[in-house]
Amino acid sequence: MPVIESEEHKALRAAVAALGAKYGRGYLAHAVSSGHHPKELWEEAAQLGYLGVNLPEEYGGGGGGICELSIVLEELGAAGCPLLMMVVSPAICGTVIARFGTEEQKREWLPALSDGTRTMAFGITEPDAGSNSHRITTTARRDPDTGDWLLTGRKVFVSGVDTAEATLIVGRTEDARTGNLKPCLFIVPRDTEGFQRNAIDMELNAAEKQFELVLDDVRLPAGALVGDEDAGLLQLFAGLNPERIMGAAFAIGMGRYALTKAVEYARERTVWKVPIGAHQAIAHPLAQAHIELEMARLMMQKAAHLCDAGDDIGAGEAANMAKYAAGEACVKAVDQAVHTLGGNGLTREYGLASLITAARVSRIAPVSREMILNYVSHQTLGLPKSY
Repeated sequence: MPVIESEEHKALRAAVAALGAKYGRGYLAHAVSSGHHPKELWEEAAQLGYLGVNLPEEYGGGGGGICELSIVLEELGAAGCPLLMMVVSPAICGTVIARFGTEEQKREWLPALSDGTRTMAFGITEPDAGSNSHRITTTARRDPDTGDWLLTGRKVFVSGVDTAEATLIVGRTEDARTGNLKPCLFIVPRDTEGFQRNAIDMELNAAEKQFELVLDDVRLPAGALVGDEDAGLLQLFAGLNPERIMGAAFAIGMGRYALTKAVEYARERTVWKVPIGAHQAIAHPLAQAHIELEMARLMMQKAAHLCDAGDDIGAGEAANMAKYAAGEACVKAVDQAVHTLGGNGLTREYGLASLITAARVSRIAPVSREMILNYVSHQTLGLPKSY
């Protein structure tokens, strides 16, 4: 794995940074306040090939991987205008369909996910299962007469269902040999009968809304199943690794944005005849925030390389570590940025206060830091489970 980015990746960063600068945080803030999806930025990013950069060329993508897609999201975040649905639509859903979908599913979805004309949401979290994907209770059973699937269950905190044409739902089917439930993935079109969505009233201000989903005997054709019915966790974690890596990219971009604003302010704000950035009490915490963001980025890049190389086990460990490190670095960077600006850090003019809540999400979603510590203690260190 290269430690130094290639010239191609540096060029991609520069190009996406230029696109982000064209829109900026003001654009995203307007979209949030008006309750609209950031359509113009989404469409331009698609036209430039950024949304599908990780998807196969034969289906309209850029032929790259999560390495390239994470760069796109990080740089948009550093410009103040990250696109949350990039985590879901091309990264999770696009990756799963590209790896495990039927030829028909690939031709129907991948070109549209690549050019941004269609999006797909992802439903895994449940009210009673939380972060434990082994306790998912949404069940799928076969109709013996038609061969259709019937899905029943509930999902919560599903992003962008109102604008997505379909949702990739994680359900469980019963193994006929053992009677055990095993995870399977289904494409559920938005207007399918019995598929209901209810908006969740969030304190967090974001362009993408959160929803609770109710599936009441949702009938799907046999072709709605993605991949092999017996593949189980392999297919699920093939989507969760990119989710964690992109979550890290989102957090690192946000942290960089906040840090940039704080450094600019510390250079210009003068008290007692010198810029406040000349004082170590201001300078050192900002330097520390920068160091921690850079270290998180290195782990994210490692995870992305392992993911693109097809090493799901190695990527699982690195992706969890990257998401943990990025979430912690993001929260600290945003907190220090607001503190550096003092009262100005809480004003709408400087636009940092809203990041306090957003940064906190990076510790919770898509998987909590405690579950990551469980993963590392069990899988990496070999310690016994506490549950």
